[in-house]
Amino acid sequence: MDQTTTALDAYEISTDAARLDRARVHHWLSTDAYWALGRSRDKQDRAIDGSLNFGAYETATGELVAYARVVTDHATFAWLCDVYVDRPARGKGLGTALVEAVRDHLAPFGVTRVVLATHDAHDVYAKAGFEPLDVPEHWMALRFR
Repeated sequence: MDQTTTALDAYEISTDAARLDRARVHHWLSTDAYWALGRSRDKQDRAIDGSLNFGAYETATGELVAYARVVTDHATFAWLCDVYVDRPARGKGLGTALVEAVRDHLAPFGVTRVVLATHDAHDVYAKAGFEPLDVPEHWMALRFR
């Protein structure tokens, strides 16, 4: 029997935070993610503890190769953040698959809005259905710096 496989068959996506390699997530984000450069390990661990986390793992080795974090009330709102794919795993559709897994996980809760901010990955998110805000001038932010 013919069996069709894709590059994505080599990965498993899980929301089990206990499986996360926290040191690896911290290293990725604090050294290679423009939005989190210099983030402390303590702050990253607190962010993981207070969030819904998604890890993508190589099925053959169990190695964490991508990560995403969602801040949500599981009812009305979610913020997708800290999406990161390890450099050797990029270009295989894993980022899109990870974002689609987030979307599909949140859908049954009836969350009506999932937001995110990106500087350079608009195409990845558009493939999962994200689009620019209809009225961005309605949104505001409070920054503590």
